[in-house]
Amino acid sequence: LSPGLLVVAGSFAAFRLLNRALERLVPPPPSARRNRWKWRNIWTSLAHSALPDTHSPSPCRFYLHPEMSKDLVGTHPPGAHSLVAVSVGYFLEDFVDMLCNQKLHQSWELLFHHSVVIICFGIAVLLHQYVGFALVALLVEINSIFLHLRQILLMANLVHTTCYRLNSLINLGTYVVFRIATLAWMTRWLFLNRHNVPPATYAVGTVGMAIMTPMNIILFFRLLRSDFFK
Repeated sequence: LSPGLLVVAGSFAAFRLLNRALERLVPPPPSARRNRWKWRNIWTSLAHSALPDTHSPSPCRFYLHPEMSKDLVGTHPPGAHSLVAVSVGYFLEDFVDMLCNQKLHQSWELLFHHSVVIICFGIAVLLHQYVGFALVALLVEINSIFLHLRQILLMANLVHTTCYRLNSLINLGTYVVFRIATLAWMTRWLFLNRHNVPPATYAVGTVGMAIMTPMNIILFFRLLRSDFFK
């Protein structure tokens, strides 16, 4: 087994154990006790979202390694490959968790999203290429911190609080910068570098962007309507 696959397996096991332990570490409030698995699931997702930004900040990597912004295919700093592999392990764990605990018609969008991410990140892990491109995609997780905090506050019945309103504003701001703008930049990069990317990889990347971009735009308008125009 390649070291990358071992990191994926270790990450899957670690997030699975964390998921099991979270109910004791962060007991659900009374309003969330009917949906205990969801409470654990969101906290597990929050733990993953904090990883790239707390321990290996993606923006700092591009600042410290400016050559990576010119070559997202073969150039990546130390530890970046492992970070992407850890994320693959998390998305696999979250995929299994939703599949086992939620009805398909309730989770098909996220399962579809995770499938695309696992395939695209998996290519980077197996080939040791496009790791820089995957790091750009991980910028999305900066917004995911506030997206998951929003769900936690909702489940804790803290909608009518200053904390929720403040988080909503930060959530929408980071959503535009780290989701919509990041996906637009990635789509542009793919188009400009289409002659330097193998056809199969280019096809996977293009299909991935074509799926992710509309999904994220639709979610943005759902958040806008729910938090500001309800």
